[in-house]
Amino acid sequence: MSFAVRPLCITLSISLLWLALAPVQAEDHKVQCIVPAKPGGGMDQTCKLARQAMPASDMQINYLPGGVGAVAWSSIVAQRKNEPNTLVAYSGGSLLNLAEGKFGRSEPSHVRWVAAIGTDYGMIAVRADSPYQNLRDLMKAIKDKPAAVAIGAGGTIGSQDWLKMAQLSKQSKIDPKSLRLVAFEGGGESFTALLAGHVQAVSGDASEASLHAREGKIRVLAVLSDARLPGPLANVPTAHEQGYDVTWPIIRGVYMGPQVSEAEYQKWVSHFQTVMATPAFDEMRKAHGLYPFAMTGKALTDYIERAVQNYRTQAQEFGQVR
Repeated sequence: MSFAVRPLCITLSISLLWLALAPVQAEDHKVQCIVPAKPGGGMDQTCKLARQAMPASDMQINYLPGGVGAVAWSSIVAQRKNEPNTLVAYSGGSLLNLAEGKFGRSEPSHVRWVAAIGTDYGMIAVRADSPYQNLRDLMKAIKDKPAAVAIGAGGTIGSQDWLKMAQLSKQSKIDPKSLRLVAFEGGGESFTALLAGHVQAVSGDASEASLHAREGKIRVLAVLSDARLPGPLANVPTAHEQGYDVTWPIIRGVYMGPQVSEAEYQKWVSHFQTVMATPAFDEMRKAHGLYPFAMTGKALTDYIERAVQNYRTQAQEFGQVR
């Protein structure tokens, strides 16, 4: 059975790709954080948190969507490799795409990993007026009639949002190939489609869901964490509580170009080490829907090397490594 996928907003023409990869003539002293997705998702929150941690919020946020992070990665690796004041947001999804070969012939060592500034968790949500009251309701509906349940995801087959659903499907004795996935360029678009009724469910991240849950427009069916999360989603049960052995932690942070000097790189490492040690940063991180996780420099680089290998192993189980 073939995958039912609508690859929205991720297919770029050669001309658009070239424009995206062209160097930006920004002022050298102006710090910028690149969001490798459209506004409104978890990557956006990462850059906004990084900006809030800057003195006088002296950081410009630029959006460079495409290929679910591939365009921004290529831009930094090929065109902007030595810009000392350019940071790029990443997530566990970026590491998964890297593991699956979706960033081309790339390895973690092709960029400099600066900081992990928080962690997020996967979640599954529906609209507040949905007939699905819990995760079991949703999975039963998918099993009974897969084509009737469109699932919004930030990325296409093989993305972390797809892999979450694939793991839940496998435990429900559903062929993941039967999932009706609707691919978007980031979580912000997925929730827009959900609220408009274009999809019936969203596989996304807790930080994204928290923003909409406060407004009462969505119902989060499950969080993919070891225990219930504090904050706006405190009453949402875990997938494990509902009989599914699936967890999905998502680290979030920033990286920079491979040829940035050691001195400039260490300046940023020290900055994040200092700011993340303050109680004020804990409150800022919480306001952006993220949970405590702080790592920088060499320790982070080693952690990411291991994480990419772990993601590669998980993806191989579902035939998603190129």
